[in-house]
Amino acid sequence: MLDSAFAMGRLENKIALITGASAGIGRACALAFAREGAKIAALARRRDPLESLVAEITRQGGEALAVTADVTSAEEIDRAVKAAVDRFGPFHILVNSAGIPFIGTAETTSEADWNRVLSVNLTGTFLVSRAAIPVLRQAGGGSIVNLGSVYGLIARRERAAYAASKGGITLLTQAMALDHAAENIRVNCICPALVETELMHRIFEHAPDPAAARRAREAELPLGRLGKPEDVAALALYLASDESSWMTGTAIPLDGGLAAG
Repeated sequence: MLDSAFAMGRLENKIALITGASAGIGRACALAFAREGAKIAALARRRDPLESLVAEITRQGGEALAVTADVTSAEEIDRAVKAAVDRFGPFHILVNSAGIPFIGTAETTSEADWNRVLSVNLTGTFLVSRAAIPVLRQAGGGSIVNLGSVYGLIARRERAAYAASKGGITLLTQAMALDHAAENIRVNCICPALVETELMHRIFEHAPDPAAARRAREAELPLGRLGKPEDVAALALYLASDESSWMTGTAIPLDGGLAAG
């Protein structure tokens, strides 16, 4: 028989708030964390996919709550955080996974598109973190995992607004890590390259030659394949767990080797 300490999940008795949980990386994080024993407050704008996620976690023996909110609204975020705490108590983990892509140069990006990308990706991360930090403090500390991008570390053509937003997340991560280290609140950032989410599949489908577009992006990566949401969730699980208790302020490329080139 396994020793009970080893039989426990890596996030046993932990509570996690995960934004962008209705699809892609956020959903993969929610499922992975629930399998490791965490109670999940799953946040996104769309109710139906959240309810589907909660049902799946429940079928697997976990506990989850669907909370609808727009990460660009401080009022909605405050309400969502309160709902999570009312249901489960103070949470120990925050995963900021909500975000949107955008293609454009500084010249071709409209002011409206610039504001939208910065609002969702960067301001959203700030607003959710600001609302969550007092809760993490109340829980005795915890872990914030931000979803940045490899393009928050290195640039790419036609990613002006996107790279700016993700670069901001990289530095916001480091600033929050320094500000809250003494409170046992760790803050780290995962910086993926292209990941096979539903959104990425739709982008490929709109290319003149979807298969060629996919092959071209795969060819950029030394490991020769796109990432999977589960790849990112595995690293997020490590950063959320006590296994990474001496890690804060990092921005980790998870990019098939792209940044090494």
